[in-house]
Parts: sequence; structure tokens; C-alpha cells
Amino acid sequence: MNRRGAPDLLALLARLDPAAPLAERHLWLIELIDWIRGDARSPEAAARRVLALVQAAEARADHRQALQGWWQALFGAVDVTVLLADFGFAPRTAFTSELADRLRRKLLPATPETLDATELFTLALPQRFDAQWLSQLDEPLLDRLVRVLTPESRAGAIAPHTRWQRTVLDAITCCGAQVCATGLAPELRLRMNADARRAQPFHALGEGLAALRRAVALGQPSPLPPGDPLAVSGRTNAGVLAAAAQVREQLDACRQAVAGVYTHLNAHGISVDLVFRLRQLRGRFVRLRELLDCLVSPTPAQTVVKLLARWVVTAQDRNSLRALVAANSSLLAAKMAERSAETGENYITRTRTEYVQMLRQAAGGGALTALTTWLKFLIAGLGLGAFWGGFWSGLMYASGFIVIQLLHFTLATKQPAMTAPAMAAKLKDLGPGGAVTEFVDEVTHLVRSQVAAVLGNVVVVVPLVVLVCTALVVGTGRGMVDAADARDVLASLSLWGPTALYAAFTGVLLFTASLLAGWAENWFVLHRMDSALRYHPRITALLGTDRAARWAAFMRLNISGFASNIALGLMLGLVPAFAEFFGLGLQARHVTLSAGQLAAAGAALGWAVLREPALWWAVAAIPVIGGLNLGVSFYLAFRLALQAHNVSGVDRARIRSAIWARARQAPKSFFLPERDRPSA
Repeated sequence: MNRRGAPDLLALLARLDPAAPLAERHLWLIELIDWIRGDARSPEAAARRVLALVQAAEARADHRQALQGWWQALFGAVDVTVLLADFGFAPRTAFTSELADRLRRKLLPATPETLDATELFTLALPQRFDAQWLSQLDEPLLDRLVRVLTPESRAGAIAPHTRWQRTVLDAITCCGAQVCATGLAPELRLRMNADARRAQPFHALGEGLAALRRAVALGQPSPLPPGDPLAVSGRTNAGVLAAAAQVREQLDACRQAVAGVYTHLNAHGISVDLVFRLRQLRGRFVRLRELLDCLVSPTPAQTVVKLLARWVVTAQDRNSLRALVAANSSLLAAKMAERSAETGENYITRTRTEYVQMLRQAAGGGALTALTTWLKFLIAGLGLGAFWGGFWSGLMYASGFIVIQLLHFTLATKQPAMTAPAMAAKLKDLGPGGAVTEFVDEVTHLVRSQVAAVLGNVVVVVPLVVLVCTALVVGTGRGMVDAADARDVLASLSLWGPTALYAAFTGVLLFTASLLAGWAENWFVLHRMDSALRYHPRITALLGTDRAARWAAFMRLNISGFASNIALGLMLGLVPAFAEFFGLGLQARHVTLSAGQLAAAGAALGWAVLREPALWWAVAAIPVIGGLNLGVSFYLAFRLALQAHNVSGVDRARIRSAIWARARQAPKSFFLPERDRPSA
């Protein structure tokens, strides 16, 4: 026994039974590779254990015969073609199916009683270390291993129709069929450019693969001299080499045709399922090239082992849910960030005129939020259950936010998730020697715009809520809330409580709403809904041609805002209700809504409340709520935009020092704009 408690090599070989049941033969393979792996510290030591295995088989005929019988039984039962052609690829060309399949593999154990070579491969070689020791196996050792595993009747000169060549050729055929089927699917073919559709590269690839198969079947000894690098030990003739070269050229043509699909997606909307299929297709291009190398390689054993080593790493990555989501959603994230950046530019003020306009828009948003505050207390006074109270509150919030959008007013906390991608896009263009001063100018413009929006909201919502409360008392004898509810509001908003946590959580909701807005706009563009609204016969018959065109343009312009506002409103109402159901106790703290509620509570308690510390602790919480709403949503959106734009290599220390220098030298620039210079 070795130090890990596993049997030694001689004990393993003594227990090898080629006639054992399928599961036992596979378990013996897993145990053998575990013995080769050892303590998984030294790839060289693992390679030496493979050498020890070969030497033990060479020394004793019974061990060699047992290994050969086991090897023949293994490849007689397991279809290696499946491993060569499909390992690392999803069984179904759909993102959700692959996500569910990976989740299943993570949660459910696999069985060694399988005829699936890919499942056996992942069971036998589950560690990244396996790729390291496989890479250490040199050509002489692999040749000796092949001779040990191959019966003597097959060990001499081998004709072109060897079993290995047939297996590789079958794998090429299977993989090529998948490539052609995917490339000819209407979802991809219609998105290729006109030149690619006319050239029909995938049709040509199918013909090229058939020609390769015929060349292998009709193979003759190579007419090339033995010293020629193309003369592959008499195994591969010139016809096969020429057919393989032609297939490679056709693969290049297919790859170029697929590149046009990415261009179409960038222009007309991203589909995660299509991106997933494209990534699978690109992977199969690489696999076909690898299999062609195996077919014509002068050292097929070494070529296959290198391929297996790469597949070990592939198997690790293929089990990762995070890698799947990140790889296939990167284009969608980039497109969402791009669309948000276009919108975010409208929220950054650079001149005094734009700054004043932002204040006016924010004041309008604050005025409508005063009405929203009143409706919130009305719904709370109905005494509905947690879900229905949250549902109707969410609908009310969503309706109010949409009215703010349609009137071109501004809600302060909606800005950061839109402005962050715009800032990230500028940071992408800031090279090592870029103009840091201009970027710092944009930072000051951004901060100033956020301050203006928050001030415009809060400064207007507070007096208007007080005015509405006064009008209600005069008209009905009751304010928005009674004294008991008012004190509950003060306690819930106190800086001493979990207000900061709730405000940060609300920042996450704001960021999530921006993601849903980007997704909705991308979906709208991807499915060409504006064109459908404009030209569909039933819609034009109902609305008329001109009105349908106006509705299509209106929806294309506002779909992102509608999705964001509806999502944010429903989340502000429903997420706390669901959190309460699960006992989490999370609440939403939106700066403008909180300021309105605080004003209503103060109006209900009268002037005497000004002497109570509870009021001032709640007042002190308002800027904290605003800062966390803005900061968390901006940070999350900025990080996503940096990843989507692949921004790296930026000297953050230099930018940070430049921002601090501006804050020391011109702190006013972060709050007030300079006067507009008169035009010449």
C-alpha cells in the first residue's frame, strides 16, 4: 500500500480482469489514474509512474495480456467517436439547456457504469493536475505505451484504414455535420452578410468533408520521399493531405462568414442563445482542426495526449456556471452598457444652462413624488396584506415614475446606473498618456449633475408634502398620517437604525432596474418590434399608417425608460414584501420618497417636533440615503460597464490623485457650474 492508502501498481495489475463487468473495468481505470496522480504535486513524478506501468507490462506477459484485453474491452464498449467529436460541447444548442445540464452535473453524481466516453473521461480525469502530467508524457514513452496496449497482431505496419483513422474520421464527420447544421440554421444564415450567403461556405464544407472521407477510403502509399515532412510514415497519402488542406480552407471561409453574424448582432440586438450557438460553432471549428491534425499527424499518440490535456482544462471550465453565464452574456452586457451610455450622456450637465435645466426637471420630479408620497400613505391606510400592499404600492410607484418620464422630469436616483456606462466608455478611450484632465472634468460634471438632481427632488418634495398635508387638514380634518404613524416613520428613517443598509439595498434595486431596461431595449430591437408596430397589417388597420409609425417611433424611444420605471416601481413595492415573507426584514429607502415621508411625519407632529432628536436623526439620514442610493447603483453599473468594455490597464492612482487635486483646488466645481461663456 502507498502512503495515500491506495494499492500499489502490482496489486492493481493483479486485480485487472478484462472480463469484469463494465462498471468494475471503469472503476479500475479511475483507480489506476489516481495511482498515477499520486499526491498531485509533481507532474514529473506522475509521468515516471506511467513509465513504471509500461515497464511492469513489458516485464511480465500476463500483465501485458491483461492490459491488452482490458484496453480492447474498453474501446469495444465505449464509443470514442463521441469523446473526440462532442466533448466540451453542449448536447443541445440552447443556453438554458446547457445551464440546466451544468447544474445537474454539479448536484447529481455520475456513474462509472456508462457507455458515454465523455462521462467516463470526466470521472477519470477530474483535476487540472491531470493536464500537467499528461503534458509530461514524451513521444518515446507514448510509443512504448501504445505497443504495450496493442496486440502483437496489430503492432506492425498499418494500412491507411486503421481503426484509429476510422475513429478519427468518424469524429470529423460527426463534428462537421454539427458545424454544417448550425451554420445553415436560419437564425444564423439570415444574419450573415450577402456575400457570405452567396458563397455558401457551409455547403462547400460538407462537400469537402465527403471528399476527405473518400480520400482516406481510397488511400494509397504516399508517393512522397520518406524524408519529406508530408510523408507521414506511409500512413497518409498525398490525396488525404490535399483533402485535409482543403477542409482547413473551407473552415476559414466558414469562420469569416460567422464573423458577419456578430456584426449583425451588434447592430440589431444581442441574443444570448445566438451568442451561445456562435461560441459552440467557433469551438467546433477549433475541434475540427485538431481532429484533422490527429488524422495526418506523424505522431498520433502524442497529438491525442496533448488534445486530452487541453480537454481536462475544458472539462473544468465546462462545469462552471459562472463561466457559462459570463462568456455568453458578455456581448449582451456590452450592448446594454452601450445603450445605457447613450442614455446616460443626457443626464450629464456641462454648462450652466444644462445645470439649470436639470434643476427644473428634478423639481418637477420632486413635485410628482409629493403626490406619490400621499398615495403611498393612502394604500398603507387600507390595511392590506403584505403582498397586496406591496403590489399596489409597486403599481403606484411605477405609474408615478412613468408620468415623470413622459413629462421629461427627473428622478435623481435613476441617473447613476445610466451615467456610469458613459463614464466607463470615456475611461476606455483614456490611454496611458491620455488626457486625465478632461476625464476629471467629466467627473465634476457628473457629480454636479447628481447633486443638482437630488437637490431639485428633495427641495421641492418637502415643502409640497407639507403643503398637501396642510390642505388635507384644512379640507378633511386629517393629515396624510396620524401621530403614531408619524413617529414610526421617524424611527424607521433614523440614522441609528438599519437605514444605511436599506439605502444600499435600494441602490442594488436601482442597478437591477437599469439592467432590465437595457435588456428590454435590446429585446425590442432584436425582435424588430418597432418595425412590427409600424408595418403589421392588423396594427396599421387599427391605428392607421401614420399613427402606427408615430407609435413605433415613440416606443423605440421610450421602451428603456418604461422597462426601468416599471421594474423599479414593482421592486420597491414587492421586494420588501417578499423579504418579509422569508424573514429577511429588508426595506427600501429611496432618498426622494424618504424625504417626502419625513416631511409628512413632521407635518403630522407639528412645530414641536423640531425640538425632538428623532427628527434630526431622520434628517441626518437623508443625505446618507441619497449617497448610498447613488453610490451603490453607480458602482455596480460602472463595474459592469468596465467588464463589458474590457477596460483594463488604466492608471487608477493617477486618476484618483487628479480628482483629489481638483477637489482641493476647485471644490466649488463639484457643486456649481461656471458661467456660460458668451458665443463669439
